[in-house]
Amino acid sequence: MRYALLLKPHANIRYRQSLEKLALIELKCMLEAWGMQDVPVGTQTIENESFITFETDRLTDAAWCEISRHSSVCFAAEYMTDGLMRPLRRHVQGVMPDDLPHVLKYKGKTNADFTQMMLHCAKAASDFATSSEALRVLDPMCGKGTTLFCALCEGHDAVGVDMDLKALQETDNYFERSLKLHRIKHKRTEQSLTLKGGNARAVAYTAAPDAQGMKDGSALKLELIGGDAARLGELVKPGSVHLIASDLPYGVQHAPKEKGGLSSLGRLVQRVAPGCVRALKPGGALAFSFNIYTLRRKEVEQVLTEAGLHVLSEGPYADFSHWVEQAVERDVVVARKEK
Repeated sequence: MRYALLLKPHANIRYRQSLEKLALIELKCMLEAWGMQDVPVGTQTIENESFITFETDRLTDAAWCEISRHSSVCFAAEYMTDGLMRPLRRHVQGVMPDDLPHVLKYKGKTNADFTQMMLHCAKAASDFATSSEALRVLDPMCGKGTTLFCALCEGHDAVGVDMDLKALQETDNYFERSLKLHRIKHKRTEQSLTLKGGNARAVAYTAAPDAQGMKDGSALKLELIGGDAARLGELVKPGSVHLIASDLPYGVQHAPKEKGGLSSLGRLVQRVAPGCVRALKPGGALAFSFNIYTLRRKEVEQVLTEAGLHVLSEGPYADFSHWVEQAVERDVVVARKEK
């Protein structure tokens, strides 16, 4: 069976080329997770529209449920031998409104589709790649919550940590307004976490489509924690998250070198990495994105390896680098916590 997946349009032609590269990488990661690394994938223009295509007779219903959620795809079909297309159902419906990661606008916001791509590739690299259960996703530098909202839309629980209490408050307010607007049952609680030398404030949500969902344990959970990501070991329970995804600070100029050869952003990763490893479950995976003009890929790989993670550097995980804008060329490193 031959599949044709229509890519979402983008006004910037140059960035559209970057999206095509990332779309192929994401598809390859997902296929590999389901034991189909030998399936060839490619791009094809059909009636002036860009599609990614692949052909296999080994795609199970469970695998299609996962692949049909591809972050760059807006339509999927079986591509028939006579050139006609038979539309296929995409499994994208969830409890949360699909506009949740997109509505809140702010300077430095990461593209939500790109964030979903990171989540999909991290999951594909983990021992939970074929699981249909809700996972728990952590963003240790969550800002205003794009990663968290993407995780919720995927049906996962999410926890975010950030030092910017004002940003977390805005995230808190926005999420509560969205839940009320869409009439989603929810409960919000506040608590204080006791740390060495002080306390940290945390806000927790449980949300479900109806009252029964709130009772039977199927409700989604969101936690917002105000604190330093370098203290993740105190803020997040060890071995409690399946996936970590974060878009690291880009900077506007080349980051200065510090003693030992690491850039200032490299030192940031070095401070955060041990807590990430501690928070991950065995078999869990991490995806960090960054600007290669201010943070070298080798630095990220070195720090994550020294922290005890296995960096994936072959196959589709070898090169995520792509142009974003004049001062930003972005890359992603994916790493696993082995058992």
